[in-house]
Amino acid sequence: MTPPPSPLHHTFSESLMEENIEVADFIITKRDADVASLFSDREEAREYLGSVKKLQKAMQFLVLHHSSSEKIVRAQILMQTAMKRLEKEFYQILRSNRAYLDPESVSAHSSLRPSASRSSFSDFEEEDFENELRDENDSIPEVERASLAAMADLRAIAEAMISAGYAKECIKIYKIIRKSIVDEALYHLGVERGLTFQQVQKMEWEVLEVKIKTWLSAVKMAVKTLFYGERILCDQVFSNSAPIRESCFTEISKEGALSLFGFPEKVAKYMKTPEKMFRVLDLYEAVSDLWPEIESIFSFESTSIVRSTAVNSLIKLGDAVRTMLTDFETAIQKDSSKTTVPGGGLHPLTRYVMNYVSFLADYSGILSDIFADWPFTIPSALPESYFGSPDNEETISSPISVRLAWLILVMLCKLDAKAAMYKDVELSYLFLANNLQYVIGKVRQSNLNFLLSDEWVIKHEQKVKQYAANYERIGWSKVVASLPENPTAEISMDQVSDHFRRFNSAFEEAYMKQCSWVVPDARLRDYIKISLARRIAPNYNGFYEIYGGLQQKKELRGDSVVRYTPDDLGNYWSDLFYGSRSSGSVSSSSSRGGRSR
Repeated sequence: MTPPPSPLHHTFSESLMEENIEVADFIITKRDADVASLFSDREEAREYLGSVKKLQKAMQFLVLHHSSSEKIVRAQILMQTAMKRLEKEFYQILRSNRAYLDPESVSAHSSLRPSASRSSFSDFEEEDFENELRDENDSIPEVERASLAAMADLRAIAEAMISAGYAKECIKIYKIIRKSIVDEALYHLGVERGLTFQQVQKMEWEVLEVKIKTWLSAVKMAVKTLFYGERILCDQVFSNSAPIRESCFTEISKEGALSLFGFPEKVAKYMKTPEKMFRVLDLYEAVSDLWPEIESIFSFESTSIVRSTAVNSLIKLGDAVRTMLTDFETAIQKDSSKTTVPGGGLHPLTRYVMNYVSFLADYSGILSDIFADWPFTIPSALPESYFGSPDNEETISSPISVRLAWLILVMLCKLDAKAAMYKDVELSYLFLANNLQYVIGKVRQSNLNFLLSDEWVIKHEQKVKQYAANYERIGWSKVVASLPENPTAEISMDQVSDHFRRFNSAFEEAYMKQCSWVVPDARLRDYIKISLARRIAPNYNGFYEIYGGLQQKKELRGDSVVRYTPDDLGNYWSDLFYGSRSSGSVSSSSSRGGRSR
């Protein structure tokens, strides 16, 4: 058992108590009439807070030993006066230091801990704050030094008021001022309050898309600067009271945070058409990237609803993406356009699908997250030629790669069906070559190249060459057949004439049919022209070199059957695949001396 204090100790404590009251009376009364801020002079601020602490100890002594003493009343009046003054100082510091307590300045103190300034307001009277701040933060900019000083002052006042039983008054001021700052910042960032799902549903997409862009530009600043800075400030000012820290931060930030993180969920419920996919992915990516900060900043139990709102937005956005990707595949499969593309050019479906899929490839990481728990089962086995040989299956093994490859395959199957609509078989092959070449180009130019692998590209380039070869074989077979197998073999002049006539007829027929056909890709166009020249030119040039001159001399009085020089053929081939009939009739634009240019 602890022995009772001696009379000498009691006398000493009573004497000290009276001294504390007298000193507090002098300091508090003197400063009560002073309009200048206490904290404009750090020595006076230290002295004032020290007197408040001593007055509090004196009151505790009186309550314990002289509960009916009139000195209690006097001490209570002094304490009320001091608290009113500190309340005023607290308000003034919060208002006058807005520039130094703005979230950006505060959030700059990312490594700041409550111990970085002072452990309690009692330290204010025991340490020279200016020296401490200078010693610990000598390298930081002046703005951050001012921010740290303002937070330290607020903390010292808050601890004094809370310790004296005036927490309610202190907290009320803090919540009102800081909430107005947070609300104003969110307003300037473009975060809308009270936006309902019904309002979002009634918006035109163009209007909603503008709001999405505004939200995307705002959310990072709101989380990493605004809410993060506000959490640091709360943790600093009320470092000695976890319940007050939680209460203040929650009341200040919860409403705005719920408006911020509730918006993506409302967008996710909007009409889920494939065209909206990329904005939904942008929203998902933004929330997902910021989740670690959201979880840390809103870690209090009372802000769990903020965390759950962000999680719900991710869930709904993920659901929307999965639905839209399924709808996109369905739209490809149901494409029922019956008209053929003039000249065998690019089909609108090819452009649309490849632009869409190449954009999806930019979100492969996000898509992997969204589909992580949704394994993809291909409705039917993909052709070996599409994915590669069994020995190289690993080249396209990621789930998202398979999903995107499947979408491309679905489109290519539709293109096969559309190719069959052409009356000219050779044009159907040219159509397939053009569209597959476009697919390969989009793959090479986008992240699809990394997802589908170089082997995928090489195999499909071989398929393009196969389509081109089929086009040449069918489209120019009569021209090839019109020439003798051995162009230098000796034959009769009648046979020579027959070969030239057959060549003229076959070439003109092929050229007139194909001069309106197109090959949009320059590399493929040159490849086909060179291939055609290699297929036809050697035989014709050899035949022309031996018999062309003789045949012309024989028929000086009549129309020559030798209509084309080798240079003429090169000129005509150079005009092919631009989709224009401006060249006119081949026969009328050629002469005995060659083609008119």
